[in-house]
Amino acid sequence: MKIYGIKNCNTVQKTLTWLKEKNVDFEFHDFKKSGVSEDKLKAWAGQVGWEAMLNKKGTTWKQLDPALQNSIRSQEAAFKLMQDKTSVIKRPVVETEGGKIVLGFNEDQLSELINGKY
Repeated sequence: MKIYGIKNCNTVQKTLTWLKEKNVDFEFHDFKKSGVSEDKLKAWAGQVGWEAMLNKKGTTWKQLDPALQNSIRSQEAAFKLMQDKTSVIKRPVVETEGGKIVLGFNEDQLSELINGKY
């Protein structure tokens, strides 16, 4: 299992703590240090849609120029923004070895994921 996110994000920390309490082995991928590939974004968007991946409630989005916010109307534009400003990606992204993901902290979905039912 691989967890994608930003170390200082409260939701990421909550997820990491939850997984540790469940004795789940995982690898952490820090967006700030390692970025994210377009191929990875495409794979995730294929499951949840690019719109769900865009965190419009976060500080990074709210600090963007309104013209830039309004220009994000396609997957291509969203991916460019997500690669330039990884903090706009909803996090964490919890990914199984098979590539299935859970976006954000959802205890029910995470339980299903670690029990192989997702």
